[in-house]
Amino acid sequence: MGTRHASVVLVITGLAHTALHVADVEAAVAWYRDVLQLTVLSPPYEMEGDAITNDMGELVPSPVVVKAAIIGVDESDRVIEVIEYPRVDAGTPQPASVTRLGYTHVALLCDDVRATRADLETRGVRFLVAGIADVAGVRTTWFADPWENVFILVEKVRRPDRPYYRQY
Repeated sequence: MGTRHASVVLVITGLAHTALHVADVEAAVAWYRDVLQLTVLSPPYEMEGDAITNDMGELVPSPVVVKAAIIGVDESDRVIEVIEYPRVDAGTPQPASVTRLGYTHVALLCDDVRATRADLETRGVRFLVAGIADVAGVRTTWFADPWENVFILVEKVRRPDRPYYRQY
């Protein structure tokens, strides 16, 4: 018998977006654009009808209406989707926390954590920690957006040419 060559099919091939539920997409887009200086890659748009109902109808009460926008730093798939469900009462956001099970934070890379933090403080960003930490080859500080989503600023210190998790 001859040698068999099997193709490997990768089921998951990468990371795409992270979605953050907010109470007001327009306000969120303005905050992320004006305060964090992220780029609006796709302005707010509303989706309703069969296509979105087929996608999210078992997750969102009927009638399914989704309002979303895409923000980021470049045209890659690694972006933030801010999403609002206009027909759902979202209630009051829970206080910012990294100890609840599930999503805990979004990490944002920067070249200089101290300078970035100082700039964001002048823009009214609420930081969750008093200072800046040096840990595992990166420099970090934590903040929350107005909807209590938690972010960490990360500066790669030891080996800036490597991914943040390979700073040893």
